[in-house]
Amino acid sequence: MKAREIKRAKTVAKFAEKRKALKAAGDYEGLQKLPKNASPIRMHNRCKLTGRPKGYMRTFGISRVTFREMANQGLIPGVKKASW
Repeated sequence: MKAREIKRAKTVAKFAEKRKALKAAGDYEGLQKLPKNASPIRMHNRCKLTGRPKGYMRTFGISRVTFREMANQGLIPGVKKASW
């Protein structure tokens, strides 16, 4: 799944200029002829370590599960478990 997401990102980058030109011209038939994965909306944030698509934390780039494990082990600077 991680490899598929990387492939999508490359396709989006490849067709970005062409999509922009077609949108500016209002050529929606031309946009439909582009590959589906050329649309940036199809990209999904994934955990950098596990590839998990849900529970993604943007500030760290990892999922909540991985974040919790790493925080408990002290691997993330400035983050510690709350206690009161």
